[in-house]
Amino acid sequence: MVDIIKIRNLDKYYGKNYILKNLDLDIKEGEFISILGPSGSGKTTLLRMIAGFEQPTSGQIFLDGKNIAGVPAYERAVNTVFQQYALFPNLTIAENVAFGLTLKKFPQKEKSERVSQMLHLVQLSGFENRMPHQLSGGQKQRVAIARALINQPKVLILDEPLSALDRKLRKSMQLELRKIQKRLGLTFIFVTHDQEEAMTISDRIAVINNGKIDQIDYPYKIYEKPATEFVSDFIGESNVWNGQVKKLGKDTVHVAVEAGEFIIPRPTHIRVGDLISFAVRPEYIELSRDHGIPGIISDQIFVGGSTQLIISIANGSVQKTTTGHIAEFKNGEMVFISFKPEKVVLLQNEGNEIYNAISHPNFSFLGGDVFDS
Repeated sequence: MVDIIKIRNLDKYYGKNYILKNLDLDIKEGEFISILGPSGSGKTTLLRMIAGFEQPTSGQIFLDGKNIAGVPAYERAVNTVFQQYALFPNLTIAENVAFGLTLKKFPQKEKSERVSQMLHLVQLSGFENRMPHQLSGGQKQRVAIARALINQPKVLILDEPLSALDRKLRKSMQLELRKIQKRLGLTFIFVTHDQEEAMTISDRIAVINNGKIDQIDYPYKIYEKPATEFVSDFIGESNVWNGQVKKLGKDTVHVAVEAGEFIIPRPTHIRVGDLISFAVRPEYIELSRDHGIPGIISDQIFVGGSTQLIISIANGSVQKTTTGHIAEFKNGEMVFISFKPEKVVLLQNEGNEIYNAISHPNFSFLGGDVFDS
């Protein structure tokens, strides 16, 4: 699959305030890719530069092999669907969808045929003569999608298009967008801050943080193998530890954290004294009454299909998720935490502060070591 968009060394800054920093990104033709990140991470700025609404401070953006940095938006084969629909209230649905063709002075017959095709695609046949105020939020969003697609762009950008919809309608529209994208074979670039939405809808996800892409990969790989502590924490829930390597084994290392000492798989190029970050997802945490790191169950949260336990440990807490309701453990009860080593995800150390107590000469572990063989 060829790359339809290539971004190289992209910078955007205002004075000394960097929005995007030396960003590289390849987007494949015909894929559904999500740009995922928190508010202020730079994701919308990135999409606005791809669309041509903003220009980069430096760097290159290639669309189908052509450098489009500096090319105005109306000359790019890129269309955008906005969060607030941006429908013209005084035009009918058919006139809204046909707006781009009207500006290009398309013949009426061809324009009508393409409007009918687009409304059929988004399941709004028969709505041609209605006005925007007569539609629901989901129907308005479909009209906006049809209007963007009628110009036959090479790339469709969707800037948080579902965030104004209620949860049930949003779920339905996610599936509809996926069906439309696969039917047309177009490249969709979807920007969102909703992790679950990105995981549901995307072929790949690019996680952006502070103007840089921390990781780009398939959804299941980003969940199972996050590259950084930020990705691990932002995608789903994670128990993240920062510690110091105390002892090297053949295939494992002993890592000191403030709650005790863990034994985890040995990374490459590791030495005694190195700082290390690792994560374990809540569903992989195991509880027992006699083996592992000690903690106290401080809360249990039932969320329908699963229960989340919050276990207080030294200087922090651990989350444990399991299906159904847990009757075995009670709030205030002491438990011991462990996990299988293959469930550990090693993270890039991001310069986080490692607890000063670890290296203090008077440091002593509060718990034992944990390793399920």
